[in-house]
Amino acid sequence: MALRSVCYDVDAASRIATISLNRPERLNAIDDHMPQEIEACVAWANEDDRVHVIILQGSGRAFCSGYDLKKYSEGSPVGGEASPNQDMPWDPTVDFKFMWANTRNFMSLWTSLKPTICKVHGFAVAGGSDIALCCDLVLMADDARIGYPPARVWGCPTTAMWCYRLGPEKAKRMLLTGDLVSGVEAAKMGLVLESVPAHKLDERALELARRISSVPKNQLIMQKMVVNQSVEASMMSSQRLATIFDGVTRHSPEGMWFKERAATAGFAAAVAERDGGSPIAPHVSRKTIPRLSSKL
Repeated sequence: MALRSVCYDVDAASRIATISLNRPERLNAIDDHMPQEIEACVAWANEDDRVHVIILQGSGRAFCSGYDLKKYSEGSPVGGEASPNQDMPWDPTVDFKFMWANTRNFMSLWTSLKPTICKVHGFAVAGGSDIALCCDLVLMADDARIGYPPARVWGCPTTAMWCYRLGPEKAKRMLLTGDLVSGVEAAKMGLVLESVPAHKLDERALELARRISSVPKNQLIMQKMVVNQSVEASMMSSQRLATIFDGVTRHSPEGMWFKERAATAGFAAAVAERDGGSPIAPHVSRKTIPRLSSKL
């Protein structure tokens, strides 16, 4: 596979493979290529006997700003027919197929036999938080921000990792508000392993990766499998439900309002209204669906 949106590197001396999301001009927003390329790189690292641990990071000013929703919501499908940008009436099976494939791509970081460490700077929001939280260990810069704003309108985290990391109450606190929290707050609530000053993030990630890489591969594989097994019993059903609901949120009355608003006022304006704390689209009702859908 020729990589377009991701870079891959192996340091044989340190036994570390590094996967870098590489769309810095779009804050590493997820396009059609990135999910599959992440999984491909994880597979390469798992097949490489030199590699004991994988670091995932983002190029430029942020880890990942989520899906490239500016293109999706403003009416320019990135993925053609198999994309979350469908006319009404929408086909939930087409939507599910597209998003489920991406979810499985992201989950390769979780199912990887070799440990994965995510290094978050800037932002890990929406789909970017899905990617980060699939890793075994997450390190954040103190001033980085993580959260799932589309939980307010137009999204549901398909990997469903919030509850597995936080427990039900704190997961609800994040997903019922769509708030972003800092690295310091994320570490305090147990969402991520550690938060460190931004200028020390690279050093700390490398220190932890080197410590892990000193352990034999077979030991790493067995320890990870045991821990994963303890939470995977319900994970698959949760992810299927979350992926179905993700499609529903984008085609609900409020979801259609958001898409129309993004197409007319621009994505930034629609996001500002969605995330500003005011009631979401109070004028939207089921009776408005034909009017909205006729414009899309």
